[in-house]
Amino acid sequence: ESGTMNVMFLIGDSLVTPALHDSILEGITRDSILAIARDWGMNVEERKISVDEIIAAHKNGILKEAFGVGTAATIAQIISISLNEKIYDLPPVETREFSGRVGKYLTQIRRGKVKDKFGWMVKVE
Repeated sequence: ESGTMNVMFLIGDSLVTPALHDSILEGITRDSILAIARDWGMNVEERKISVDEIIAAHKNGILKEAFGVGTAATIAQIISISLNEKIYDLPPVETREFSGRVGKYLTQIRRGKVKDKFGWMVKVE
């Protein structure tokens, strides 16, 4: 369960997340991850995603990552998806290149270890 977090999927080479709607709310972490993905040249799709699409991507071996994003956790890895009492295990977290890389990059921006080219950091005096 991802609770109130936004959810993202790496399907093939595309980062896919539901489009904003009355039940899909904006979020700083969501927006930040999408901005970074676009900056890195990734294909980003904000659109409706069906459960059938996710299961088909898993069965076809192109569902590479699934994770929730939110302010408190930043990135919460989804280990498996359950549907109708069947469990679909996802690739091991340690092999997930995008979510691991983007999580580290966000931490580096927050800590001033890399340049904030997005203008998100504000010096408080």
